[in-house]
Amino acid sequence: MHVQYLGGGFGRRGAADFVTQAVAAAKTTGGRPVKLIWSREEDIQHDWYRPAAAIRFRGGLDAAGKLIALECNVVTSSAPDFGRPGGPPFYTEGVATANYAIPNFRVTGVNQDLGVRFGFWRSVNDSHNPFMFEGFIDELAYAAKQDPYFFRRAMLQAPRANVHRQMAEKARWRHPPAGHAFGIAAFEAFGSLIGTVAEVSVEGKHVTLHRVISAIDCGVAVHPDNIQAQLEGGMVYGLTAALRGEITLENGAITQTNFNDYPMLMMGEMPTVECYIVPSTAAPGGVGEPGTGPIAPALANAIHAATGTRLRSLPLSRHQLTFAVTRT
Repeated sequence: MHVQYLGGGFGRRGAADFVTQAVAAAKTTGGRPVKLIWSREEDIQHDWYRPAAAIRFRGGLDAAGKLIALECNVVTSSAPDFGRPGGPPFYTEGVATANYAIPNFRVTGVNQDLGVRFGFWRSVNDSHNPFMFEGFIDELAYAAKQDPYFFRRAMLQAPRANVHRQMAEKARWRHPPAGHAFGIAAFEAFGSLIGTVAEVSVEGKHVTLHRVISAIDCGVAVHPDNIQAQLEGGMVYGLTAALRGEITLENGAITQTNFNDYPMLMMGEMPTVECYIVPSTAAPGGVGEPGTGPIAPALANAIHAATGTRLRSLPLSRHQLTFAVTRT
């Protein structure tokens, strides 16, 4: 067996079904070398998929508009808890690990077998749970008639507030360009605090993403250039999924086959991205995966700020929207 270097495998390399196939084939060849290749069509149609997930929320505000109670019930397919007895279920990441100071906070979950095999997708549960969680926090802010950024800031203490502050300052949150709107999302992932502000404009059903501002507190910044590269790459990964990443089944089979019906973000569609590293003396945290999750909730929250329409499911193309980018 000759193990090859792999770039871009992400969670797929955690499943070894292709190794079993190669061994089974090699046993029939009388010692001759075997080369096993999955076509892109085979890989898309026989992959291990990010699990379907849904969360039901209930929140309570006091007379001053402060969030005093939040209940979250997560339903998804999940892997075991990886040796973390007594802790929250693995699939509640991005929800049970919320940074906000909420006096009454309860997270429950149901590990439901949905009949489709699932695997680890870049940033794992932090790739989809924050879309729902940060979307509901945004809904609570509007229900309280408060600015979404300041509503969040009121529930945070330093250093957890530093990422929000950095993003808001760089975006000039109080002063969006004429006809533009901001959306914000931030959470803890892989030992780092990560957040994104999306700047959009909307005309009818057409959304233009003008700018993405990302900030991270990953402890000591060992390699700043690599951190920026990971944040940009993670954002592209998450943005592609948020806009177009849909897998559907028909008669028990996956209908998508290649990039014609599972399209990737093209280079010409890349928005302007600004990445900021919050100074810290804490132990280094992760940077390879956290950047994937914040763009989906930030973008959906920005669309709501621009239109008043709340988007609660992914991909956003399900909502009959078209998208473009403008680089500044």
